[in-house]
Amino acid sequence: MAGFSIRQLSMVYGGAEPTETLADVNLDIEDGEFLCILGPSGCGKSTLLEILAGLQQPTAGEVRFGPDALIGPDRRLGVVFQDPSLYPWRTIQRNVELGLEIGETGKRERSEAAQRYLKMVGLAGFERKYPHQLSGGMRQRAGLARAFANRPEVLLMDEPFGAVDHLTRLQLQDDLLAIWEADRKTVVFVTHDVSEAVYLGDRVVLLSPRPGRIQEVFAVPQRRPRKREDAELLKIQQDIYLAIQQVRAPDSVEFAI
Repeated sequence: MAGFSIRQLSMVYGGAEPTETLADVNLDIEDGEFLCILGPSGCGKSTLLEILAGLQQPTAGEVRFGPDALIGPDRRLGVVFQDPSLYPWRTIQRNVELGLEIGETGKRERSEAAQRYLKMVGLAGFERKYPHQLSGGMRQRAGLARAFANRPEVLLMDEPFGAVDHLTRLQLQDDLLAIWEADRKTVVFVTHDVSEAVYLGDRVVLLSPRPGRIQEVFAVPQRRPRKREDAELLKIQQDIYLAIQQVRAPDSVEFAI
């Protein structure tokens, strides 16, 4: 297993009026760490995640995954987006099996892995259902199961709980932490929700408004399981809000509380 080393990374989108999205980002992500990336809309959070996934190449700088330069997608990297993108014509179990099927894993092993992770995310008994028969939160759980079934070394997550209601979101956070505690994979989790970042992360990286630079990195040393109302967690949230106020752009959106 391995972490990431990001050095002097910048991203500029071309066109008649080039847009600088990320500027001089330097960051180390440790093996087994749960890292949250926080920032306002348009600051380059999703772009940074796509670069870590090998889906985009930076304009300048370098990303290393372990000892090697990251130059494209890698089967050791799993990605979960806000939309779980389940295939509507496949059952939930067959959706979870998809990556294993592509990797030519045997039928029995695929089935056992899918059932194990569906049980882990609370979807035992829904294996033969289709995506349209599940709620949004259940579909997102299926997406998590699919990602974990592929046994990636790193899980890259782009606001995966942003489309569900508040109570479901809290439950999905706890589900994710339970799975992470079992396997201790490296997780990079993008969000604009301050409380979510502090509750989940070992560290919270705050990006500035575009072009995104690392404004500050906040350690969250509290042991798990954590309580959302813990005074120390609330103090870290307050520190993050103070840092946001100091550099907020006039047209940037409010952060979630």
